[in-house]
Amino acid sequence: MSEFLERFVQPLQKAEPPAPRAKMGFFTDQTLCIGCKACEVACKQWNQLPSDDVRWTGHSYDNTSALSATTWRHVLFVEKPRINGLSPTWRMVSDVCKHCGNAPCQEACPTGAIIRSEFDTVVVQNDVCNGCGYCVVACPFGVIARAPDDGGAHKCTLCYDRLKDDREPACSKHCPTDSIQFGDLNELRAKATRRVAELHARGETRAYLYGADKQMLDAGLNSFFLLTERPEVYNLPAEPRRPVRNNLRGYLASLAMAAGLFAIGALAMRSKDREAGNVP
Repeated sequence: MSEFLERFVQPLQKAEPPAPRAKMGFFTDQTLCIGCKACEVACKQWNQLPSDDVRWTGHSYDNTSALSATTWRHVLFVEKPRINGLSPTWRMVSDVCKHCGNAPCQEACPTGAIIRSEFDTVVVQNDVCNGCGYCVVACPFGVIARAPDDGGAHKCTLCYDRLKDDREPACSKHCPTDSIQFGDLNELRAKATRRVAELHARGETRAYLYGADKQMLDAGLNSFFLLTERPEVYNLPAEPRRPVRNNLRGYLASLAMAAGLFAIGALAMRSKDREAGNVP
C-alpha cells in the first residue's frame, strides 16, 4: 500500500513562480506608422490566430475594424477629410492590449485566470478561464474578448512565449518603421520623452504621450502611445477608469437601501401592532 501511495498518490506541490525580471512593454509612435499592417500579420502568424472575415468595412482602408479574441493587433485608420481641395490624410496607429500596470481585467477575474508574468505583463491562462466575461466588461479599452469557439477570454500576451526565450515580440520585430518599439519599460519611457521633445522642436507641438504617466489607472500602461490628436480620435478613453472604484459607491447605496427597507419594515410592524392593540 505504501508503495502504491508513493507511486500514484503524490502530495500536491505548489510550483514556485518565475523570478521577477525587468518590466517589459511597448512604445507605439503614431507619427511613424504607415498603416502597412505588418504587425497584424506577424501577430496572427506567430500566435496561429485565424484570419478575419475580410470585407469592405467602409472605415477607410481598415478591414479588421477592432481588436478581438482573434485580432490582438489592430492598425486603426483615422481618415481626415479633404480641406481646401487637398487630398485626404490619415492618422494611423497600431492598437494593442495596454498591459495596464494595475489591470482592471485582472481585478475582475474570479478564477485567477489572469495573471502578471515575471515581465509585469498581463496574461490570460486559458486552461483556467471559465468564460464568465467579467474581464471583458472591466477593460476600459475594449481589448479583451471571448472567442466564439471555446468561450474563453483571449488577448495579446506580449508574446510571452518569445519573451521567455529572450526574443522580441513578433509585431515589433516586423514593424518596418519602428513605430512599435519593445524593451525595458523605464528605457522606453525615457526614449518616448525624448521623442516628444524632438517633435516639439520640429514644430509638431501636438505630440504627447498617452499612458506613460503612472497616474493613468493608478499605475500607468505598460503599452503606451505617442499621439498627435486627442485620445478619442484613436478610440481611446481620455480618462479610463477601473470599475473597482465604483465598489464603495455601490456598497454605500446598498447599505442605504437596506437601512431604508429596515425602517419601512419596522414602521409596518409597529402599525400592525397598534391595530392589534399591542402598542399604546
